[in-house]
Amino acid sequence: MKIIQKFYPHALAIFGFILVSLVYFYPVLQGKQIFQSDIAQYTGMAKEQNDFRATDHTEPYWTDGAFGGMPTYQLGAKYPHDYIGALDDAIRFLPRPADYLFLYFLGFYGLMLVLKVDPLKAFFGSIAFGFSTYLIIILGVGHNAKAHAIGYMPLVIAGILMVFQRRYVVGGLLTLFAAALEINANHFQMTYYLLILVLIVSGYYAYLGIKRKEFKPLLQSFGVLVIAGILAIGANATNLMATAEYANFSTRGKSELTYNPDGSLNNSSSALSRDYITEYSYGVAESLNLVVPRLFGGSNSENVGTDSNMYQFMISKGVPDAQAADFVSGMPTYWGDQPIVAAPAYIGVVVFFLAALALFIDERKIKYVFLSGAIVALLLSWGKNFPALTDFFIDIVPLYNKFRAVSSIQVLLELCFPVLAVMGLQSFFTSDKTQQQKGLIRTTAVGIGLVVILFLCKGLFQFSGGSDAYFMESYGPDFVDALKIDRKSLYSADLLRSTFFILLVAGALWLVIKNKLAQNTAIILVGLFMVSDLFFVDKRYVAAKDFVSGREVAVPFQETPSDAEILKDTSHYRVFEVNGNFSSARSSYFHKSIGGYHAAKPRRMQQLFDYQISKNNMQVLNMLNVKYVIQTDKEGKEFPTSNPNANGNAWFVHDLKLVNKANDEMRTLDQLNTKIAAVFNMQMYGDKFKNARLKRNLDTTGTIQLNVYKPNYLKYTAETKNEGLAVFSEIYYEKGWNAYVDGELTNHFPVDYVLRAMMVPPGKHTIEFKFEPQVIKTGSAITLASCGVILLLLIGGIYIERKKNLANSNGLEQ
Repeated sequence: MKIIQKFYPHALAIFGFILVSLVYFYPVLQGKQIFQSDIAQYTGMAKEQNDFRATDHTEPYWTDGAFGGMPTYQLGAKYPHDYIGALDDAIRFLPRPADYLFLYFLGFYGLMLVLKVDPLKAFFGSIAFGFSTYLIIILGVGHNAKAHAIGYMPLVIAGILMVFQRRYVVGGLLTLFAAALEINANHFQMTYYLLILVLIVSGYYAYLGIKRKEFKPLLQSFGVLVIAGILAIGANATNLMATAEYANFSTRGKSELTYNPDGSLNNSSSALSRDYITEYSYGVAESLNLVVPRLFGGSNSENVGTDSNMYQFMISKGVPDAQAADFVSGMPTYWGDQPIVAAPAYIGVVVFFLAALALFIDERKIKYVFLSGAIVALLLSWGKNFPALTDFFIDIVPLYNKFRAVSSIQVLLELCFPVLAVMGLQSFFTSDKTQQQKGLIRTTAVGIGLVVILFLCKGLFQFSGGSDAYFMESYGPDFVDALKIDRKSLYSADLLRSTFFILLVAGALWLVIKNKLAQNTAIILVGLFMVSDLFFVDKRYVAAKDFVSGREVAVPFQETPSDAEILKDTSHYRVFEVNGNFSSARSSYFHKSIGGYHAAKPRRMQQLFDYQISKNNMQVLNMLNVKYVIQTDKEGKEFPTSNPNANGNAWFVHDLKLVNKANDEMRTLDQLNTKIAAVFNMQMYGDKFKNARLKRNLDTTGTIQLNVYKPNYLKYTAETKNEGLAVFSEIYYEKGWNAYVDGELTNHFPVDYVLRAMMVPPGKHTIEFKFEPQVIKTGSAITLASCGVILLLLIGGIYIERKKNLANSNGLEQ
């Protein structure tokens, strides 16, 4: 009975999380799925991989469907012994995206319990965390890996707190599993940001331990955390090692080129420029939309309604009512510093109010840890608007320059503020009347004072957006003036909205002080205010209208007449879709494409596009075996054109041009006839591939033909009278592709900046390329060993805890 009483509230909370998740995303109960733009792109990128997996029942680990060829390590590859992934699947048992919302709730609830918050407050705090607008909008656009990683963040912090509270066994195991699940989510940018918060938490406890001279417990805590971290990494070794290997091949690796496509000097060795890293930087004043949602206009597509100035403007221009109403349902009201915003990063004015209350009334020093985490995240999210700090992190802090969209570090703030909010609510009910009254008055003064200041500052803003020049040119100044009036209206309306919620919460807590409202009733009321505030903002941006049939999600791209015409050709070739501009996976869904959509695309293919393909270098398209180009005419009608000059799958060249720099290799491609010659970088590869040295006037009379194609296996038949240099229209990737001539492992080397080549001896030969990445074998062995150790630790931990509980119960009985 005691066990039931102990776990009943938690079971009820978990049931509540399931219910809320399904209610918010209720179309999933009708078999519908949310259409997520990024997931549609992923579906295109992973099409060949998924088809191969279904037919061959194994992993290819390589796809030729995008960017001319790339590993599938960041395209949902499945690795051996992924037991942590199986555990994650069990936790996320709800239909997507309700599963991620449930994960938000569950992870935060675990953190609240570690902070000794009672279930009712923890429940409402968890809902508020999960309903943070940014966390909902990323589900709407398909940033599933990001949402996945965010969901496990609170549990990682919970485990670390338990370890520092000297609950080494339970805390260590929680940290181990939470960290393993966090890494398994496979969004390293979010995990990196979590490490910043972990450092802040660890620094705080290190300071306390040193101050109190409690060195042994401190060392024990760090020892437990180090072991947990190592095993969590080990349990994900295959993915981590494969990703690290691929990173140098991707746009996240260092560039060998020292000039830009326009010929100017490139001083950065990183493929991610400073401007690219900080493109999405939060405005300093814009940060206030954390507590006033549409202070800066909301989003790039905001429904301003039929009572808006823009609607009246359209009517005055003779636009029919229905057409005007449709037009104003997606207005570019956002006028902040970022290029595109799908929704404001709103944490909730009630959350902010209660967090401020915690700073005034909660006596636990841990509040400063979460406050520090929020402040650091806020300052770093300003990016180029706070260059001193941002430049320091980009230049000095390891790996920080590997990630873009610095504004997304606000996820730490969106974690820390709800924690503070629940602490504020909890401490209010454990304080005496004097503390309650003093804290509530100060917090209300801060909240109302902020709103008043923003009302007074309204005249200081111009309400001009970055795209207004375009609208001015396209629609005229009257259109922009009407847009600005609506932006001002949103500014004022949401200030009043925030004031209303502040007064509601302050009023409810004041009634508690005056003994007019029972504690649980007040908690429920405040919790409902907190959740409803966020709920109605979220529904503006992710709602039932965003759900479509399951088939539309499974098949996000429809075959066009151009696709149908091209697919009549059953040979192995590539397609270039001009309108995709190298950044769309639509053509990858139907063809072997040289374009694609990925945050870490192959660096050299991106450079080949920037330096050659975008300048209409047909010789480069020829060497990539681009047999078809999809274009549009002046009326926007799509049509395919055939390229009869494509080099084919492989060919012999008579000349190998030797250069010593990547710059020279790229410049040689400007004028290179790729059918008869190839270019080889001696400086980078000459020592390793000595058989490529000084080859001139080679035999080109031989033939070479592709007989078998699979994404991870290619088989050719070659015949030549004399030794010849064969160039293959396949991407060179040193860490995995092996070449065999008549079954014997043979060297192959890179040419033409991205392709493979090899010397073919005289006679008739079978040439095979097999993708056999050693990293998968090594990583899998480490993963299996780590999971074995984790299982032993889990069994040992359960035994120790049961023994301890039994000893405690016997002590109580005596």
